[in-house]
Amino acid sequence: MRRRLIQLPVAASVLGLALTVAAPAAAEARTPQTAAAVTVHLTVTGPDGAVYDKDLKTTGHTVSAATGGEHKCDGTNNGANSSAGATPTAALDDAAQAADFTWDGTWYASYEDYFVTTIDGDAQTADAYWNISVNGEATSVGGCQHKLSAGDDVAFTWTAM
Repeated sequence: MRRRLIQLPVAASVLGLALTVAAPAAAEARTPQTAAAVTVHLTVTGPDGAVYDKDLKTTGHTVSAATGGEHKCDGTNNGANSSAGATPTAALDDAAQAADFTWDGTWYASYEDYFVTTIDGDAQTADAYWNISVNGEATSVGGCQHKLSAGDDVAFTWTAM
């Protein structure tokens, strides 16, 4: 009997210690991460030439399309990445605010992403659209799902079909 009394306090202490260590980790997993800012080079080239061509410090954040509403755009969209970060569309949104031009896009809830349709008044047509590329390659996911790294070259380019 004495042996059980000794084991219970030890077991309770070990369990208490385990819960004390695990609780902050569980709380951290539920707390949204704030994405660190990265510097990328953003080029926006329309049918009449450069709209924007500069280095830009950006983060993943809620973006505001002219008619597409406000939506989260931090790389975690549609489960694309487990942590938040800067994205091409968030960079475009930052550049538009800094350089005073507009952009618009259609929000697709099923993808949690925009399809960018208009930049600086140039809207997609049956013959051309806005292509997104990072480091010279078209993105394989949307502009709110692709997570950028510092130093990436991001381009929104008016592209003929």
